[in-house]
Amino acid sequence: MLRNILLVFMSAVCSLSTIAQTSADTTKKAADTTKAAPASAPALTITGSADLYYRYDFNRYNNSLTSFTGTHDQFKLGMASVKLEHKTAKLDMVADLGFGPRAQEFAYNDQGIVQAIKQLYISYSPVAWVKFTGGTWATHIGYEVVDAFANRNYSMSYMFTNGPFSHTGVRADFTVGKSGFMIGVSNPTDWRSIPTGGNSNKNMIAQYSYAPSDNFKLYLNYVGGQDISNNKVHQYDVVLTAKASSLFSLGFNGTVNKSSDAADDYTASHTWWGSAIYLNLDPKPWFGLTLRSEYFSDKDGVKLHPSYSLNPLGANVFATTLSANFKVDGFIFIPEFRWDNASEDLFAKHDGTTTKSDPSFLLAAVYSF
Repeated sequence: MLRNILLVFMSAVCSLSTIAQTSADTTKKAADTTKAAPASAPALTITGSADLYYRYDFNRYNNSLTSFTGTHDQFKLGMASVKLEHKTAKLDMVADLGFGPRAQEFAYNDQGIVQAIKQLYISYSPVAWVKFTGGTWATHIGYEVVDAFANRNYSMSYMFTNGPFSHTGVRADFTVGKSGFMIGVSNPTDWRSIPTGGNSNKNMIAQYSYAPSDNFKLYLNYVGGQDISNNKVHQYDVVLTAKASSLFSLGFNGTVNKSSDAADDYTASHTWWGSAIYLNLDPKPWFGLTLRSEYFSDKDGVKLHPSYSLNPLGANVFATTLSANFKVDGFIFIPEFRWDNASEDLFAKHDGTTTKSDPSFLLAAVYSF
């Protein structure tokens, strides 16, 4: 044992002697060519964003039937967000907070400071291929998300507006090769807490994903159960993204929602559905174009309320949106033109008459870090 210790000690002395005899130039050269070991990822990550916009409705009336852009001829704040994530090898805590009109509309079932909570959840991964999560998180349904910097169009689709925003409950995510599976139980859609005297209804949520590469991803989504009014609701959703090259990519979203009301003993069924394609062209790293074409069908009059009335009106809408993205570091400037055409008079004009068509233009500024 002593002999081994002496051998190790002598080896260390010899090594130190060799280093001492190395010239300063050789030492500097080695220092210049040797790569430093990568620093470990920080345990706490802080990101954030802010956005604002100006919208002009050519009917000179506030005709927006989709989320977050319900103004005419006004400058409007969107949302200031900050997201804190503390992560260890197996645990992950996320607090995602938003302040402003966009956040208030997103959390429409909450009041006061609670509206600032976009997401708040804790995840645990006992092994690499499984993760358990509890709390509130943004929905897996649909193509678009609440954060403006993560969408290429600033105005939102009809499917986003009428679909779920968030879920509160528990979920499990599994990864098997290039496929992913998620299943969970949550409160009824967009309800973080059930009001006093409410029910204990729950929804089932699920997702299957397949990503053979970064250039192609497929998501099959579901949410269903009973809502806060005991109505039975089921929504089926598909999202696809594909990238042909650095110049061209596309996205697709299709969704179907079926419901039956407790008030009529579930004898009548109501359906609304939609589909949208997103065509992206990026000729320069700092410049891109996105054309969104969406068809939204609500012939049963479940979701479409005319801008001048609270009464639903069965109708179909075809909406075309062209958005440019000018990017400088974390800043994005978005000029956008949108034209909504309906099968019925869903829109109003400044003179009190109604119309099936509504063109609009907006300018948006978005910053994220």
